[in-house]
Amino acid sequence: MAILFVMTLPLLSSGQINQSDSIFLNREDIETIETYSQLDPNKAAIFSAVLPGLGQGYNNQYWKIPIIYGGGLLIGHYINYNHRIYHEFRNALIAEADGNPNTINPYEGRFSTEALQRQRDAFRRNRDMLIIIAGAFYLLNIVDAHVSAHLHEFDINENLSMKVSPSIQSSPLFSQAVGLSVSLRLK
Repeated sequence: MAILFVMTLPLLSSGQINQSDSIFLNREDIETIETYSQLDPNKAAIFSAVLPGLGQGYNNQYWKIPIIYGGGLLIGHYINYNHRIYHEFRNALIAEADGNPNTINPYEGRFSTEALQRQRDAFRRNRDMLIIIAGAFYLLNIVDAHVSAHLHEFDINENLSMKVSPSIQSSPLFSQAVGLSVSLRLK
């Protein structure tokens, strides 16, 4: 408390503050640009969280909806495939280890017990990794809708342009290197 008092003492003893010394500016002195977007980014994100692709539809980016559902179906297919094969190897390993002559291992003679365990673990690992990828894909859908709604009002005019063209350049390692040249033009 004493330190705070000592620090504010010079301010209290200086007396009257001049108008020119004020740290506050009049509102008329500040130029502000107010733009209002037609799209609400939070609303787009909520729409995409509820139903993937709905936020992209809200943003009028209908071409992204088939990509979202195609990616989701592809990931879902591979999750299902790895899950089925995992269960096949798990059941084969159980049939191999239970000692009951009535249970039949469909992979008997083709895989050893160690190979069955490796296959089971590999397909389980692939399935679990694909589930994580599906979650990341879902979150990417939400982030894309949110960011696209923010960038909807971003204006790209003739003063900013980008040109991509093929190029052939000399290289110290090779006689010539083929690549792409990207040039940004700011006017």
